[in-house]
Amino acid sequence: MDKYILIPLLPLAAFLINIIFGKAVTKDKAHWIAILAVLGSFVLAVQTFTEVLGGKVVNQDVYTWFVSGNFRVSVGFLIDQLSAVMLIVVTSVSLLVHIYSVGYMHGDTGYYRFFSYLSLFTFSMLMLVMGNNLLQLYFGWEAVGLCSYFLIGFWYEKKSASDAGKKAFIVNRFGDFGFGLGVMLIFLSLGSVYYADIFSKIGTLQGQTINLLGYNVDLITLIALLLFCGAVGKSAQIPLHVWLPDAMEGPTPVSALIHAATMVTAGVFLVARFNPVFNLSPVAMAVVALTGAITSLFAATIALVQNDIKRIVAYSTISQLGYMFLACGVGAYGAGVFHLYTHAYFKALLFLGAGSVMHAMGGELDIQKMGGLKKYMPVTYWTFLIASLSIAGIPGLSGFFSKDEILWLAYNGGPVGKVVWAIGTLVAALTAFYSFRIIFLAFHGRFRGTHEQEHHLHESPKAMIIPLMILAIGAIAAGWVGIPEIIGSKIGVENGIANFFQPVFGHPHVHAGPEEEQLVMGVSILCAVGGIFVSWIFYSLKPEIPKSLAATFKGIHTTLWNKYYIDELYDFIIIRPVKWTSVNVLMAVTDGAIIEGIVNGIPRAIASFGAKLRKLQTGYVQDYAVSMAIGLFVIITLVLIATGR
Repeated sequence: MDKYILIPLLPLAAFLINIIFGKAVTKDKAHWIAILAVLGSFVLAVQTFTEVLGGKVVNQDVYTWFVSGNFRVSVGFLIDQLSAVMLIVVTSVSLLVHIYSVGYMHGDTGYYRFFSYLSLFTFSMLMLVMGNNLLQLYFGWEAVGLCSYFLIGFWYEKKSASDAGKKAFIVNRFGDFGFGLGVMLIFLSLGSVYYADIFSKIGTLQGQTINLLGYNVDLITLIALLLFCGAVGKSAQIPLHVWLPDAMEGPTPVSALIHAATMVTAGVFLVARFNPVFNLSPVAMAVVALTGAITSLFAATIALVQNDIKRIVAYSTISQLGYMFLACGVGAYGAGVFHLYTHAYFKALLFLGAGSVMHAMGGELDIQKMGGLKKYMPVTYWTFLIASLSIAGIPGLSGFFSKDEILWLAYNGGPVGKVVWAIGTLVAALTAFYSFRIIFLAFHGRFRGTHEQEHHLHESPKAMIIPLMILAIGAIAAGWVGIPEIIGSKIGVENGIANFFQPVFGHPHVHAGPEEEQLVMGVSILCAVGGIFVSWIFYSLKPEIPKSLAATFKGIHTTLWNKYYIDELYDFIIIRPVKWTSVNVLMAVTDGAIIEGIVNGIPRAIASFGAKLRKLQTGYVQDYAVSMAIGLFVIITLVLIATGR
């Protein structure tokens, strides 16, 4: 067990060392402590994965956290197939992000602070995925939210960055409120917060209802939906997706870490971990599947017209997370986590590649002001191309295997499955289109930036391009552990990832035949290739077409450009009323009248009374004699009344 404790404790130790001694001691060498710590965690994670691969599963408490009566909670670890894969994803991507950050953040005044936060972020996510009980998961859950606030608003002197950090933190409070209620409801219903107890007892709640606002609601469905509220917030699904695009205000390595290995993947992990609960509620499963599918399409359409390179990749994250929830909602949890695993590598590669472009362009984000970068940045170009091919779902790259598995199992998922399969297939075409829109506008054609920018174009330093090359290998090879059955049966290879996850998720039901699987796969491939082809026509062969379409369908283009006006809607129905209430009620009435009335009113009353009382002290003997006579008269009168005379 000591080995497992070290996996999260090493990054925590790096955080403490750098945050305490960084300003005075470690300074610009702070990265060594952080990198060595996460490297140690990665090595231990690989050892742990090989043990789980050999059949070992650990569920053990480390020490007692707190005790209240009969209620006891410990810090403990559950090391099974799901957590083992998550450990590999978190530590490997975090390690590469740490290395990349050495070049990207070089010379920043908050250098030591940045690496401190990265280490704390890694620790928090590791605690989340390794926990064996809900409270430990909730601790890691809130800790990654806090770290995202620190890192998104890292350049806090910049108002847009500090606003984005606050937005991420506040929006997640809505989802976490529901998640917290779900945790409490589980404890009240089952008397435990440990996974093993919850999963063994959850079946006893079948058929039970709870009265909610006058309606009898299925208890298991309510629990599942409350848990899903937290997942919707953390994984940026509709309607709580608005924080993630703005999170681009943080340094690019932060974006890569949030989108690929921490924070947003926590929601998918939560639903997958609690699959025994969700499986007992068809309503909750349908909600998860449809939320994922709608979010996937919603985000993909927005990405079609954006020009900020990081925002395009951010909306692709929201869309791909929708794919993962789509899979979980049709019972294909293994496929959803498989896509989480492959997505970690090609998405980290996309963000770090975007960071490399920004590094060369002096911070420029607009792809309309780029062009021809392939000549100046060959390593960045080829690695970015590999990532784009992977997310598009081109056969042979990792994204193809996980995306195909999701679409195939969704197709087998009954009526809801057929609907989300159709949406997912359309999204596959859109994903290929907008991914290669970046390729053609940023890396091909003529350079459209300033002469000064062109003069300084160069490939990024080795500390940045080596992680790109390693991630490119992952974007190619990571998916080969999940070869589709229709292909594997012909070459004598099983779907390794599906078999690996079987003890946690079981095998999803498949009723369609191999001919239909070939059709589903073929349609998916055609959509990917078609999306790339149309993108080539629009942005390379005939670049006047996009402008013409934007003018012809101005209303649609404007709506997509403004992200369906969701931020404006929230500003109108939430932010403005809250501000008005704060100013006119809380400040004017509560603070101004009540609080200030008490705090300042009592001293004013005392001062006023004292001022009046002070007038009795005139300094004249005759005035005092009159006062004494009046006082004596009052005393005698009271005595006579009291004695009844």
